[in-house]
Amino acid sequence: MAFSSSEEVSIPPSTIATESTDYNRVEELKAFDDTKTGVKGLVDSGLKKIPKIFVRSLDQLNQKSKELDQTDIQIPVIDLQGEHQEVVDKIMSASQEWGFFQVVNHGVPLSVMDEMIKGVIRFNEHDDEVKKEYHSRDRSKKVYYNSNFDLYLSKAANWRDTLAINVLRSDPLNPEELPDACRDITIEYRKHVTLLGDFLFELLSEGLGLKPDHLKQLNCNESTIILSHYYPACPEPELTLGSTEHTDIVFLTILLQNDIGGLQVLHKDCWVDVHPIPGALVVNIGDLLQITSNDKLKSVEHRVVAKHAGPRISVGFFQTTRFDVEAEPNGPIKELISEDSSPVYGQFSNKQYIDYFFAHGFGAGKRGLDFFRL
Repeated sequence: MAFSSSEEVSIPPSTIATESTDYNRVEELKAFDDTKTGVKGLVDSGLKKIPKIFVRSLDQLNQKSKELDQTDIQIPVIDLQGEHQEVVDKIMSASQEWGFFQVVNHGVPLSVMDEMIKGVIRFNEHDDEVKKEYHSRDRSKKVYYNSNFDLYLSKAANWRDTLAINVLRSDPLNPEELPDACRDITIEYRKHVTLLGDFLFELLSEGLGLKPDHLKQLNCNESTIILSHYYPACPEPELTLGSTEHTDIVFLTILLQNDIGGLQVLHKDCWVDVHPIPGALVVNIGDLLQITSNDKLKSVEHRVVAKHAGPRISVGFFQTTRFDVEAEPNGPIKELISEDSSPVYGQFSNKQYIDYFFAHGFGAGKRGLDFFRL
């Protein structure tokens, strides 16, 4: 659904990007947040210029923008039904060189993937009053909807809205807590992708020279965070981003995206497009897995560019340990430490890690990886 508008629409002054000397960013942020309708609400209002809170400076937009000839370059694509040792080797190579790869023949039915995309669209294109019931900035909630978790921290807002769902294996979610528009498919999708995540952890454990269940024994898949992102068509995509460059703070991310595209991975200091492949899922290494592997696996920066076309839909399925309790200290796996491979990171709790992240937001401070590095 491309952005279009047949006429100019009057927008409240508090939501218009201006160059006046009395511009108050905090007031504009609050005015936007108080609508509880997100970026989708702005687009529905018919605006033809994006509000100033979304506009980025040229250095932010062009940061690390040296171009690669992308004719023959793309992140690795791995067939999970291939010969076992070959699959392990390919995943390790991709995780070390790219930190990203796409998987096919992964066991998640195409019909489930397609319906999950439709469910995200249904929720975001539902009546505003229904979405507002889920609007919150309280991240202790199991289910909430908002636009930009770091809205009041970031230098510029991202052109996207998000439905967040947090589930513990030991504390299953009550289905009634989920929006009706995507309830059944979210439950079904989570079931399939959880199994895929478990399998990927086994392959990664083997690749690290550990027993297949080693990573799972660390409870790196105890918590599931599902972030369903809705990126509306943008009238001025050259001025903003769909998502600021960042790394994922979890162990492992499995990403479903529709055919709009826009995801880019930083590789050799260049932004490389991750082209959607029908039926494929994108997998990337998170910060905690880089730390746990003592830098053998890489968590790399990625971003989403804004586009005239839309909506872009993505569903990030994040697997990680519990962040809500002071558990045993985290750090490199002791089996991966030796005289030739000293620890790269100190010990810390997962709660410390996520508290640091939410205190800084995307790109507003030092990466947690660097903060906890020895």
